[in-house]
Amino acid sequence: MEKYFNIAGPCNDKSHYMVPVLKRIKEIDRLVRQGHYFVIHAPRQTGKTTLIKALVNHYNSEAHYYALYCSLESVQAFTDPKEGIPEILGNIRFAIINSLLPKRQEFSNNAILSEISTLIKSSLSLYVSQLDKPLIIFFDEIDGLQNGTLVTFLRQLRDGYITRPEIAFVHSISLVGMRNIRDYKSKIREDQQTLGSASPFNVISDALTIKNFSFSDIELLYQQHTTATGQVFEKTALEKVFEQTDGQPWLVNAIAREITQNILEDDHTKKISVELVEQAIQNIILRRDTHIDSLLDKLKEPRVRKIIEPIILGKSHEISISSDDTQYCVDLGLIKMLNGEILPANKIYNEVIIRTLSSDSQFELIQKIKPNWVDDHDQIDMVRLLKGFQQFWRENSDIWIEKYEYKEAAPHLILQAFLQRVINGGGTIIREYASGRERMDLCVIFGNNKYPIELKIKYSKSVVQEGIEQLATYMTTLGETIGWLVIFDRDTGKKWDKKIYWKTEDYNGKRIHVVGC
Repeated sequence: MEKYFNIAGPCNDKSHYMVPVLKRIKEIDRLVRQGHYFVIHAPRQTGKTTLIKALVNHYNSEAHYYALYCSLESVQAFTDPKEGIPEILGNIRFAIINSLLPKRQEFSNNAILSEISTLIKSSLSLYVSQLDKPLIIFFDEIDGLQNGTLVTFLRQLRDGYITRPEIAFVHSISLVGMRNIRDYKSKIREDQQTLGSASPFNVISDALTIKNFSFSDIELLYQQHTTATGQVFEKTALEKVFEQTDGQPWLVNAIAREITQNILEDDHTKKISVELVEQAIQNIILRRDTHIDSLLDKLKEPRVRKIIEPIILGKSHEISISSDDTQYCVDLGLIKMLNGEILPANKIYNEVIIRTLSSDSQFELIQKIKPNWVDDHDQIDMVRLLKGFQQFWRENSDIWIEKYEYKEAAPHLILQAFLQRVINGGGTIIREYASGRERMDLCVIFGNNKYPIELKIKYSKSVVQEGIEQLATYMTTLGETIGWLVIFDRDTGKKWDKKIYWKTEDYNGKRIHVVGC
């Protein structure tokens, strides 16, 4: 069978190019052999199901354990344990029937009401007592369970755990999902208090996360395609993939698939270059494939907005690293913590977060703005463009800000929608999230020209001087001598004649236009 880069569902080594999965979490074998209960959590489409199915096959191929994979995805609709617990038991029964495990104990789905609080525990205990080897269970999609069903299920696992070894029960259990188990409490109670030492959540001894691909993992993955087809990935193309994805597995596979199948149409005679990688990334962003769409749908959640909005504004220093909301966004794969900074998880997400939040504005601006700021020499008349934006902002800002849930970040988002409308089809915008420095840096690339722009909200009188110094540093990294500093004044009591201004400053050999809005 011809292998391909998989972007839908679990991978298998017969059909798909794969990074060996068992090496991705080396701690699992120790936890299993010591009889621990633990969590495996990672963002959507990072290879969780692929990993645990490989683990089940691995342990079943040895002589020491029985291993079972059980998905709980179908149980997520049942919030009442009277319905949810029998459904879970039915899923366990189905998993056993469709596995190679002994089937001595027939689970019953006809549980009477009085058995709900002990049904899972007693059924698993009875089944395990008849096995000649310890049992390991990997429960997938655990974070889909709701309210009373979730609590009742976990309490029974805890009860079974603490009665070992006097009473037979499952040797090791892994709960697998997108989030760490500590985040499940938000589905049960809204306050931030601890669930207490008797909590069912304390059944878990450890929580593991699946890491992104390393650069060598990407090389190994892509080399499998080269070996199979002879098609070569240039080293610079590999470096671009790693730089843009930070090794996020779905993105790594999606870029290769987009190039080989859609752009080159399976023409394996052509080398894969940086330019093809960049084209593939733009195609994936514009198409908003399911992975990106489902991830960014989370941006609508208030607890996600509380984290993402300060990041856009360069105010991540105001985010508590220890808060549940921050960890929730990390577990979703939206953000990462790197060298003390909180940032979008990779450069592709840098782009799609802004584009997603400003997409409605971009669509409306198509009707309102005619992008006529490009001259015959393929240069943007940035002075004319930003003065046009000043006028637009003066006339429309109040109405447009009200359209945004991210109201504090709305000025940044609207200006970027404005710029995106101007350069669509002819250029790109590179976005730098300046963590903790209350700004966002943009580099508009159009033709052979670069246009450095810095966006800031006026929080103090020193904002202009700070912005000039920050922008000058950014311009140095780009090798440019002309830049634009856009300052948004959100003081509703101030007249527009005071907010709208244009002045030019020379600083350390740089010419900086300060644009008041």
